[in-house]
Amino acid sequence: MKNSRNGQAAILTDAEYSKIRRNIKTAKYKLLLDLAWYTGERWGALVQMQVNDVYHPDGTPRTMITFRAAIRKKRPDGSSDTRQTPTHPNLLEALRSYKFDKNSVWLFPCRGGDDHICWRNAYEILMAAVDRAGLAAKGISTHSTRRSFITKLHNQGVATATIKKITGHRDYKALDRYIDINADEVKGAIFAL
Repeated sequence: MKNSRNGQAAILTDAEYSKIRRNIKTAKYKLLLDLAWYTGERWGALVQMQVNDVYHPDGTPRTMITFRAAIRKKRPDGSSDTRQTPTHPNLLEALRSYKFDKNSVWLFPCRGGDDHICWRNAYEILMAAVDRAGLAAKGISTHSTRRSFITKLHNQGVATATIKKITGHRDYKALDRYIDINADEVKGAIFAL
């Protein structure tokens, strides 16, 4: 469990995600949480998204969301890859109802609109919602959505190679750190012998 920025971020249940979402006050930050939940992308990339990463020029949502290499986490060698993710039906609905700022290129513009919101601001909004939801002691952080996304795919029987392709991980070792294996799964595996 994450405690004072140490340890792994908590895995969220669907009910906890919904509870946190209900405690976010603005449509902009609800959509940010939805994008994190349904794509598993890091919040550092999400806050830098542009409108054209998720919307066609006519304003309709795209069926594939693009996370440009320029906004994604860099590897030690300084490289990164563009990642595309199919738009989940629930996310597509959220995108349809979101009113993005037509005067800004940013999906999540700052108050002036000339730049995107910063990660720190998004983090503070999330943590305030976590607190209002009564989940502050759980160890939730912005990385919880990524760990939850990956763990949910794993628990639903999605092949690790497919998860690796979806998330953009280059190796299994890095991906394994995201998958939460609980004691019941270990016990079930042993008893299945």
